[in-house]
Amino acid sequence: MSVAHKWLEQEPWPTKVMPKPLLESRIERVLTMTNIGYLGTVRKDGSPIVSPVEFYADGLSLYIFPQPNSPKVKALRRDPRVSFAVANPMAGWACVMGAQFFGKGTLLDPDTPAWEHGMKVFKWVASGFELGKIATSPPRGQLLRIDPDRIVYTEHFMRKEGYAPRQIWEPGAEGAKVVPGGNVPV
Repeated sequence: MSVAHKWLEQEPWPTKVMPKPLLESRIERVLTMTNIGYLGTVRKDGSPIVSPVEFYADGLSLYIFPQPNSPKVKALRRDPRVSFAVANPMAGWACVMGAQFFGKGTLLDPDTPAWEHGMKVFKWVASGFELGKIATSPPRGQLLRIDPDRIVYTEHFMRKEGYAPRQIWEPGAEGAKVVPGGNVPV
């Protein structure tokens, strides 16, 4: 029995659905806790490729500056389906917090309105500085935008508030969805 976090032992887990605006706010919050996530694409043979990547968010849309001609870019050109995972880098069940994005990845060509917007979101100056490059203009190359059609958000602290620890966001849906027991269909 946990003395500090008794609510973690509650079974069955709460199944209360979180209001959609609150869920979106929680998802946006986890996207600010780190700028490294894991991008999953589909190889030619159908197997997954998962790569750690730098990302920045604009609402629930994600922007990634992929390496040109990398396996993930080649995979995206064949099949735009992607998954993306981001998690709070803390440890322990009490602070488990993360989101899995499922949707379509779109490669944006330089100098298009969508690319220009994405480069305002992507922190290319800071990224270049980390690489020892002092940039005065955005790097040239395609930018990847992920537009989710489903987000699975997990936060065990929500159990303390009476909400299911795993909530499913979909665009246009009135509210989140919850799968009893915390299991999520993939």
